Amino acid sequence: MLKDITLGQYIPGNSPLHRLDPRTKIISAMIYIVALFIMTDLPGYSFITLFSLALIILSGLPWRFVLKGIRPIFYIVLFTLVLNFFLTPGRVVWQLGPFKATAEGIRLGVFMGWRLLLLVLTTSLLTLTSSPIALTDGIEYLLKPFKRFGVPAHELAMMMTIALRFIPTLLEETDKIMKAQMARGADFESGNIVQRAKGMIPLLVPLFVGAFRRADDLATAMEARCYRGGEGRTRLRELRFSGRDVIALGVMAVGLVLSILDRVR
Repeated sequence: MLKDITLGQYIPGNSPLHRLDPRTKIISAMIYIVALFIMTDLPGYSFITLFSLALIILSGLPWRFVLKGIRPIFYIVLFTLVLNFFLTPGRVVWQLGPFKATAEGIRLGVFMGWRLLLLVLTTSLLTLTSSPIALTDGIEYLLKPFKRFGVPAHELAMMMTIALRFIPTLLEETDKIMKAQMARGADFESGNIVQRAKGMIPLLVPLFVGAFRRADDLATAMEARCYRGGEGRTRLRELRFSGRDVIALGVMAVGLVLSILDRVR
């Protein structure tokens, strides 16, 4: 399952989504999330699902790679469905002892699970089609207006991007440590919750030690390159909006307006 997590990974390419300005993709992702949570009916979810599939096609990424990113949240979706099925009051359609599934709960659970799947599936395109450096520059540019209020735009952008960048690395290291400990007789699956928690110690201790060592090596490398933050820093490539960015933001803005109108009607 660790290999199924695609968050933080970047796949180089030359698709229309790859060529968009990182600021456009970040703003579009925020608009998409807002529109997704505004939707409440079947036509709205159907439209946003078709839009999400169109984005995946435009990204030029392998379908198998994109779809496997939703596997890790399978149990979260299942848990959401069960909670909504049996805890939402309404007209009872099925009963098992004290547990009663309602029509309203089934409808709400399906929409909530659908929403989670679309959220992970589509927002993962942000990191899959944007390099860590581009994301850093995009976040920093968007946070620049808040610098007058004391917000460290460059430092925040750098920390967020480094965190995303090292997610695949930490997952790969976790997988290696887990296999090494299992070869030594460690058991991560059997026993009750307490025993499983104790069994995770041989995994967590070397993982944290390796993470701290990697962080120290990164800090040393940045100091050796005379890194002093964002003050006076220049860039090899300056970000510039193009016509396709304006079109993309216009499409997202229209979609958000339609979502709001659908909600208030």
